[in-house]
Amino acid sequence: MLKKILIIVAVVIVVFLIVVARQPEDFRVMRFTTIAAPQAAIFPHVNELRKWDAWSPWAKLDPTAKNTFDGPPAGQGAVMAWAGNSQVGEGRMTITESKPSELVRCRLEFFKPMAGVSDTDFAFRPEGNQTVVVWTMSGKNNFIAKAMCLFMNMDKMVGGQFEQGLASMKAIVEGGAKP
Repeated sequence: MLKKILIIVAVVIVVFLIVVARQPEDFRVMRFTTIAAPQAAIFPHVNELRKWDAWSPWAKLDPTAKNTFDGPPAGQGAVMAWAGNSQVGEGRMTITESKPSELVRCRLEFFKPMAGVSDTDFAFRPEGNQTVVVWTMSGKNNFIAKAMCLFMNMDKMVGGQFEQGLASMKAIVEGGAKP
């Protein structure tokens, strides 16, 4: 009887490992909003990392998180590191590319609660007298992330936070108010 139970447990583990291994290696989350302002009015809110606390959804999850800054105050080479509660974890973000009023590209390095690296882009596209802001995060899923994706929908989880951040940015830029 014990032998049958061990065989069943082994089969379940093997099946689980196969299912996890077959999950997508790459991930991509994208959200956008339209802001009634020119690109130049929105761009600094992303390009200057010290301005992120005003609109970042993670700043609201842990207002006591410790942020440190390095490098130039804005643009390529600007760095923000953070350490916060279990909801925001610990990591580092570096602006790797900055094209005024067009694009801000960042490399995100997560240390806690789970190590990982992702790329994040903010693209600014004019649309009449407004600007479409597109926030994208992409990267590779390691084995643990693939397993977690079986139980959580990363697009909904991270995408929801992107939606909150974009709504906050929109409120700040359009009216100077916080949502």
